[in-house]
Amino acid sequence: MSSPSENGGDGRVVVDRRNSVACILIDRAEKANSLSPVLFERLSDAIAEAEADPEVRVIVIRGAGERAFCGGFELGRTEDKLVHPMKRARRNLHELILEVEKPTIAAINGAAVGAGCEIALACDLRVAATGAKLGQTEARVGMGGNFGAVLLPRLLPKAIALELLFTGRLFTAEEGLAWGLLNRVVPISELDSEVAALAEAIAANAPLSVRKMKVTAMKGEGLPLAAALRLNVGPDPYSSEDRLEGARAFKEKRPPRFRGV
Repeated sequence: MSSPSENGGDGRVVVDRRNSVACILIDRAEKANSLSPVLFERLSDAIAEAEADPEVRVIVIRGAGERAFCGGFELGRTEDKLVHPMKRARRNLHELILEVEKPTIAAINGAAVGAGCEIALACDLRVAATGAKLGQTEARVGMGGNFGAVLLPRLLPKAIALELLFTGRLFTAEEGLAWGLLNRVVPISELDSEVAALAEAIAANAPLSVRKMKVTAMKGEGLPLAAALRLNVGPDPYSSEDRLEGARAFKEKRPPRFRGV
């Protein structure tokens, strides 16, 4: 079922829930899906609502059309003086995506630049269309690139990440795949089916187990091995009904019917 937000020149967000997968579309193709302040808030709200929906197991973010995933903030409407992204009244969109407990997938249908690239970096998995370009271009327009400056050196070798940040150059999806930043690169005609298959494969698994693994991986990063192994974060799949259902299904040689309890 689709639930479009109000439109207008600021753009809209369309949420389409397909079974247990929430597909969130940034719908402002005529402006390269760039983020107006209103669209930034609408996207934040859509992410938060999908996170809170007990029926949603996987969240996919995509840009409308084939030209751009997200062209970043709409610089022409930027205020004369900006506040640090982490000191604004509303929670930062990129941090919000990063901390969602459910798996997130960026379906990169075209250019992902600046804040748009940061949306892709905040997602757990990234699938891009052949020829798509990504980049943290903030140094070229006098912005700070706060989120990308933290995330990119954690996802890429430091020298590569710093070169990209310092020069602001765009890199191809094929480069990103070679660096391990992207999971797959496919023709644009196959992007939606490839992402759908990946999302459905994840959604078919025990949701408590998947969320437990994600939270453990995120919070365990950087910890000493012994400390990471002893983390007790996220839901508890060990005492869940889903664990018993998984065992029964295995014994009975049938697909499990996981309910997230």
